[in-house]
Amino acid sequence: SFPGNLHLVMVLRPTGFFQRTFTDIGFRFSQEDFLLKLPVVMLSSVSDLLTYIDEQQLTPEFGGTLEYCHSEWVIFRTAIESFALTVKEIAQMLQSFGTELAETELPEDMYSIERILALRTEKYYQLKEDITAVTKEGNLLLSSFEEPDSGECSQDQHRERPGDWETVNRLLGQLREMETAFDGFWEKHQLKMEQYIQLWKFEQSFQEVKNAIEFLMGQQAELPDTGDSVPQVKQRLKDLGHFDGMAQDLIGKAQVVILHGHQLAANHHYALNLICQQCNELRHHSDVLSDEIKRKQMRLQKTLDLHTRLQQALQCCDEGAYLLANQQMDKCQSKEGAQKALQDIERFLESSSAYLNYDPQALHCDFESVLTSELKCQIQSVQVKLENVRSMFENRQSCFKKLLDKHVRPVQLVAPRPENPPRSKSPLCHPDSQSGSSPGSEHWKQPSWGRDGNEARCSPQSPAKQRHKNNVLIFFLIYFSHVINELIETERVYVEELFTVLTGYRAEMDNPAMLILMPPMLRNRKDVLFGNMPEIYDFHNKIFLHSLESCLGAPERVGFCFLDRREDFQMYEKYCQNKPRSESLWRQCSESTFFQECQRKLEHKLGLDSYLLKPVQRLTKYQLLLKELLKYSTSCDGVQELQEALVAMLDLLKSVNDSMHQISITGYDGDLSELGKVLMQGSFSVWTGHRKGPTKMKDLARFKPMQRHLFLYEKALVFCKKREEHGDGYDKTSSYSFKHFLKMNAVGITENVKGDHRKFEIWYSGREEVYVVQAQTVDLKMAWLNEIRKILFKQQE
Repeated sequence: SFPGNLHLVMVLRPTGFFQRTFTDIGFRFSQEDFLLKLPVVMLSSVSDLLTYIDEQQLTPEFGGTLEYCHSEWVIFRTAIESFALTVKEIAQMLQSFGTELAETELPEDMYSIERILALRTEKYYQLKEDITAVTKEGNLLLSSFEEPDSGECSQDQHRERPGDWETVNRLLGQLREMETAFDGFWEKHQLKMEQYIQLWKFEQSFQEVKNAIEFLMGQQAELPDTGDSVPQVKQRLKDLGHFDGMAQDLIGKAQVVILHGHQLAANHHYALNLICQQCNELRHHSDVLSDEIKRKQMRLQKTLDLHTRLQQALQCCDEGAYLLANQQMDKCQSKEGAQKALQDIERFLESSSAYLNYDPQALHCDFESVLTSELKCQIQSVQVKLENVRSMFENRQSCFKKLLDKHVRPVQLVAPRPENPPRSKSPLCHPDSQSGSSPGSEHWKQPSWGRDGNEARCSPQSPAKQRHKNNVLIFFLIYFSHVINELIETERVYVEELFTVLTGYRAEMDNPAMLILMPPMLRNRKDVLFGNMPEIYDFHNKIFLHSLESCLGAPERVGFCFLDRREDFQMYEKYCQNKPRSESLWRQCSESTFFQECQRKLEHKLGLDSYLLKPVQRLTKYQLLLKELLKYSTSCDGVQELQEALVAMLDLLKSVNDSMHQISITGYDGDLSELGKVLMQGSFSVWTGHRKGPTKMKDLARFKPMQRHLFLYEKALVFCKKREEHGDGYDKTSSYSFKHFLKMNAVGITENVKGDHRKFEIWYSGREEVYVVQAQTVDLKMAWLNEIRKILFKQQE
């Protein structure tokens, strides 16, 4: 502290008398303070001062020669101190920026990370500009000083300025070191951030491709590598080809990602091991997907080859059976006719030998890798059919050869025997035949498409009857096969039509480009217009069509297909119940540009309303085809199941029809579903009577019966009045106005009423109320009584 740095005090006394006197007096009073701390020299004049200090160190006012300006010195000192403070602030800013870079957590999304890097880069360049400005300021300040060795100044001149120069020069050196260190730090940080972004993008691409490959792997895994029919296998090959195209696209994307990873690794990325690991993983997934699709393609192609062979064999059997069925046996009794028929058979056998002589063991050996239990059954079934057809040809050849042999033999003349009745002149009976049997009366083998593949043999009959029976049997087999083919082909067409409706109309209702063409009342109402058609399509496309196609080699399974899925067919009831709402919406919007544009794209000749009717028409088609199959499958395996399937489909049609009427009931205060399932419905003439209570005049005066529509539920019998709504064409609909209902747990019946066999009684609560009901026919009356009787029996149980 002051005056610690002072060693000597020299006091220059004033020259004036009064000034000197005041100075002496003042100094004496304060002398004690100086005497204790440092020596004091009293000088009388400036010349005395020169004896102590060199004149070069004194300013002109003290008789020296030193050029010194105090204000200039203050300016320099202020500039130096300001520069030092600025350098310190720069150092603090760089340290703060470095701390921010080190401690700030990075966000989770790529956009934010790139934004942060851009902001940091901008801040880096701003700091660089600040450093450059400060450096320029320091250099300018340094240039204002003269360096110690510059000019011809003596070593003692300007003693202060060289110290300031050293200070500024040292601060500039510190600034350069900070800038160099800051540049090195920023270069490393920027490289790491850029590599981090590159790694993020790489991992994002890797994850997208990996997830896509795994998803496609799961999709193709759900696709079986075998099939039960040619169309099924072809469809699966088509689906697999679609998957293969998608796989090739994904593998190409995977190769791009792997190449990107290799480029990052070549640039010495800090996550080198992770990148290489993910590249290897992606390559492995790509190889597994490609190999699995190739393996499945090979198996499906081999399965298709097997099915093609079996189909060719079956087609050969059908052609052979058709050939035998179309041979007119009456024309074959002559030698020329028999020879021609025999030649036709031999030509067919020669051209079809490759198929008729299939060796099942060879097929098992060639296709062992793709054989399933179902395929083995098909091979066995085809083999049985081949054996039956070969047996039919052998019998027919034997018959024709015997006929030719009869024509070749010489005729022996014998004496007539009048006591015996005349013999038949039929060319089938030979004079030498003593037993009365003809050459064609051997046991014919009748092909049967039973599950065990056994052949039914007929008892010996006359040749004509036997041939007729075989021809009829072959005709039945051929027609039965045609009906099955029609069932399957129409099913495929039905599925395709549903698909076009769902994609060409329903999906377009969600297309933003088509929204402008859609009427406002149609928007967000596709579930009303199409009902549960997507559910029906999924059932037929994924389940029922494949079940029917599996019946090509085992036609006795047709009935089982319908019986196994009878519960699934209940979805049609929901579709039909929605049909009135769908038709109402269609009538309001049928002329819209939206539907016209959809129809134009699909190239449909018929409007959407025709296709919305397809599910209802398909139900009716099933029962017609089942009736045709039953007509041509007498005494064959699976007939009972066909009969049960027909009954199930007829019951479904009845249930659908009943439910369609039920939804038109109005005025019922409650939930009709609580009454159970609708069992029957129909229109009747009804008379009412009451045992107790006042008799109403309108009941006494009712000579004519009431016309009522009855709905028989599991828990109640509902009486309604049928009403025709006003309107024309589609707008004219029926409704049923609710009148009253009877709980089935209090109902009784009397089956016969005097006067008409079509009448029966329904009484309620111990005949509190009695209703005489007249059906249109006796059969209808019995059907209703049977249903009511079943309900009453169930209640008793």
